[in-house]
Amino acid sequence: MSDIQDKIKEEIDNAHSVCDINGSESPECAAAWDAVEELQAEASHQKQVKPKNSFEQYCDDNPEAAECRIYDE
Repeated sequence: MSDIQDKIKEEIDNAHSVCDINGSESPECAAAWDAVEELQAEASHQKQVKPKNSFEQYCDDNPEAAECRIYDE
């Protein structure tokens, strides 16, 4: 998780640099901040991963168990 946070900080620094060079109203500045927003959204989605329930954990530990079998139709 810290890897994406490092990337977000890097993109924020990049956005500040791009906006200082091209102006805050430039398309390049807007694109740089869009990249930051995309990374922040991805970080948020990664935090929302649903934890496995006890049955899913059991099947991960015992994939050969009868109750964990998956049949193709």
